Amino acid sequence: MIKPASKRSILKGLTEVAMTSRRGSYDQYDIRKRNPNPKTSVLLVIDMQNYFSVMAKPILPAITTTIYLCRRASIPVIYTRHSHKSPADYGMLGEWWGGDLILDGKAEADLMPEIGRMPTDKVVEKCTYSAFRGTRLEEYLKERSVEEVIVSGVMTNLCCETTAREAFVRGCRVFFSADATATTKPEMHDATLLNLAYGFAYLVDCDRLRKGLFGN
Repeated sequence: MIKPASKRSILKGLTEVAMTSRRGSYDQYDIRKRNPNPKTSVLLVIDMQNYFSVMAKPILPAITTTIYLCRRASIPVIYTRHSHKSPADYGMLGEWWGGDLILDGKAEADLMPEIGRMPTDKVVEKCTYSAFRGTRLEEYLKERSVEEVIVSGVMTNLCCETTAREAFVRGCRVFFSADATATTKPEMHDATLLNLAYGFAYLVDCDRLRKGLFGN
């Protein structure tokens, strides 16, 4: 039996993990243009936790800008926090990552203070890649007549992509940030952008978001 590589070992081996996407790799599918509607949108900030700080710190300027723009447009900001309370909630992640999981109650499970969460911002607690599974996030959004989600955070190809796909199949219009998301390798980041642009999401970045929300 081959022991799976731990997520921690992968993260520690990285020297540069914030992905500056290579537009040529997905440009042919980035053909659908639309701006978020502030009246029916929320911003999802996925798993910006201490565990992922090496990966997340390089995209902090883009993340904080995205949060600022959404707050300025009166778009609610929702954070997710991934952690495990006991083996009962490990699911397939325990097998896949060889037991190297984010355990609740440890400092690595906390949200990074740099992201500027406000006391009134909702935090969705989750224990799998999707922010919708077992969290009542879908019900929360429907109760507030939310029709659109803007996805940011880490990891591009795991929790961010899974959440974006689930939002789409649950009837939400999805906007996915190309510069306020990050993962371990450029090709993984680009693959997600290619797939989402093809079938699931409108791609945005800080510049597009600023122009779309404020026209400048």
